[in-house]
Amino acid sequence: MSRTAQPAWLPKPSPLLVLAKAVALVIIVALVLFPFLVVVSTSLAPQDEVIDKGGWVIWPDRITVQAYQDILAGGIVTRATMVSAGVTIVGTALSLVCTTLLAYALARPGVFGGRPVLLMVLFTFLFTPGMIPTYLVVQAMGLLDSYSALIFPVLVNAFNLVVLRGFFQGIPTDLFEAARIDGAGELRVLRKIVMPLSKAAIAVIGLFYAVSYWNSFFTAVLYLNDSSKWPIQVVLRQYVIEGSPLAGSIETQEAQLSAVNSIQMAVVVLAMLPIVVIYPFIQRHFVRGVLTGAIKA
Repeated sequence: MSRTAQPAWLPKPSPLLVLAKAVALVIIVALVLFPFLVVVSTSLAPQDEVIDKGGWVIWPDRITVQAYQDILAGGIVTRATMVSAGVTIVGTALSLVCTTLLAYALARPGVFGGRPVLLMVLFTFLFTPGMIPTYLVVQAMGLLDSYSALIFPVLVNAFNLVVLRGFFQGIPTDLFEAARIDGAGELRVLRKIVMPLSKAAIAVIGLFYAVSYWNSFFTAVLYLNDSSKWPIQVVLRQYVIEGSPLAGSIETQEAQLSAVNSIQMAVVVLAMLPIVVIYPFIQRHFVRGVLTGAIKA
């Protein structure tokens, strides 16, 4: 029986039910894609067309990248994008290293102090430290107004750690025993056996961390006083929520007074573009990585 064949114990769906499911699926897809279409179309539409159509364009008559040129001309958005990219790359790499090492240690039986550490990790699911204690810790460590404040307070996520630990526990113990017979140490076992077999879970956890760092907004507002260090999400708030660009981000008065919506939507597209581009390449790992880790956890 093929993978897509109907199971014998399930009744054959009626044509009306199949049609209703198809219509519901089309409606849901349209509701999800329509806002993205409006955002992209408005950002690519000429400013006079955006003004004529009341600020929103579903399908532009002519495509232009003037809005993107305006937001990138002043340097604020460009610098903020580079800040977000740097924090995302460095933070994701450090988080993956720390989470992988800790998850491997907690997944191995007989590790000294493993159970108390695991209980402390699970305890954070119930009680979070809170904003004020976290701020005081960051201040005491001298991390205020530095990019380190965007990384170290969220270096290891408890959910990601539990998922990855569960995946590691699913690896057959025979592989570990064979490696130890050959004289392999823990780091070599992790590097040569565990990590190659856990590419799906590591890819999922890496995407979780990357999305979290890229979308980081509140920590930047809380810990960064220098606006030149703000990531793209804080700059995006200046454009979309407050309706005013940062000083010096747009050079010409014409760009400031014309279609503001096209400028705002261009920043939105720029902020979501990296995640949209990266996600399709590792989407296939999601079901296997998350479900396997969650079942074993």
